[in-house]
Amino acid sequence: MSFTVTNQRNDASFTTNPDETILDAALRDNRIFPYGCRSGVCGACKCTLVSGTVDYGEHEEFALTDEEKQAGKMLICQAVPLGDVVIDVDEVMSGQNIQIKILPCRVGKLERLAEDVIRLYLALPKSQEFNYIAGQYIDILMKDGQRRSFSIANQPAVSKEQGLEIHIRHVPGGHFTPRVFESMKERDLLRLEGPFGTYFMQTEVDRPIIMIAGGTGFSPVKGLIEHAMADNPDYNIHLFWGARDQQDLYLDNLAREWTETYPNFKYTPVLSDSSSDSWTGATGWVHETVADSYQDFGGVDVYASGPPVMIDAIRESLSSKGMQSDHFFFDSFDYAPQD
Repeated sequence: MSFTVTNQRNDASFTTNPDETILDAALRDNRIFPYGCRSGVCGACKCTLVSGTVDYGEHEEFALTDEEKQAGKMLICQAVPLGDVVIDVDEVMSGQNIQIKILPCRVGKLERLAEDVIRLYLALPKSQEFNYIAGQYIDILMKDGQRRSFSIANQPAVSKEQGLEIHIRHVPGGHFTPRVFESMKERDLLRLEGPFGTYFMQTEVDRPIIMIAGGTGFSPVKGLIEHAMADNPDYNIHLFWGARDQQDLYLDNLAREWTETYPNFKYTPVLSDSSSDSWTGATGWVHETVADSYQDFGGVDVYASGPPVMIDAIRESLSSKGMQSDHFFFDSFDYAPQD
């Protein structure tokens, strides 16, 4: 049975199909609400259920607690209406030009960036239009029905020529990444669905930006930075990239090139494993280095991409120093054994 979802924020309504989540119905109606992982883990799609009832679906306790449910909160990526509902959520933007599609693609190029990181370029059919916003992600669809999500690392302006750029970290014993590292070759055929996500630039040029990447969380951050600088090289951006050791800073030279190309760009790499005698840079956890670098975060926008534990640590440490929740944008992901 179909139900009507009304957004109290702008009085717009759309309908859900049977057993369809609110987020899937919204995307089908070309409405983009805040969301990230689409699996009940990151909490980015949390909003208020004003009236009506829902099946809350499967989700992590830290993403939506019982107390938050009692307070009227839900995750729209998991919530399925049990009747007509009214919600209160910010509509990020019109999705008229961002159509989610399932498309075939071919492996255009594989490049080993580190011992356990490969950069993959995916060529799309020339007859198909694929529009996305820098920072969004795609799902690779596998024959057994499973899917794996990867952020797009290049900006739309160059993707038609280069293909979609994704960074893949090897997960030993995984379901997909071993194939990439062991047997995948150029011109292999894959299928993808996308684009997904609301992790994209929402900052005016006159407001300073702090970007924080953890590991391959550098992938969407790269797309954001290149898109921002192409739009206006006067953006004031300070990138912090946290990694275990130097080889995990797999595009360190690129980040250092940005500091030479753009006068308002700063770069601080941070290593959690500082056992190397050759390393003279910042050490420890990246969120601690960020917090120690500035006295007040009230006048900046913060963009972060990395595992949930990193996102939570950033939120806690920077909020205590003035970071405003509506100026914190994040892409939260986790490495699962089945990858």
